[in-house]
Amino acid sequence: MNYEIEGKLIVKKDIEKINDKFQKREFVIEVANKHNPNWSDLIKFQFVQDRCDMLDQVNQGDMVKVMFNIRGREWSKDGKVNYFVNLEAWRISDVEVVEEETVDDVEEAVQDDLPF
Repeated sequence: MNYEIEGKLIVKKDIEKINDKFQKREFVIEVANKHNPNWSDLIKFQFVQDRCDMLDQVNQGDMVKVMFNIRGREWSKDGKVNYFVNLEAWRISDVEVVEEETVDDVEEAVQDDLPF
């Protein structure tokens, strides 16, 4: 399944080579909480393999849209089984912030356009 979310890029890490065949790059976005504006969520994503360079096109502080998949895996060690989840990004893009015109701005523009 594909998901998308918008937020502000607050952490942008370097590429981490796990081994000769695998690399990843983590980043974190801050997402406003709709139910409590005083609280925001910090969500960590990762790019893997050849997608790691996609993070170069955005800067910390930018509003971004992240398209991602949820990946879950099982991991066993010393007879203990654990499960973990990764949010694996596959695209990131800038979000253009458009200022809304206020009623005063519209009224002022109309008055400036009048011939008298």
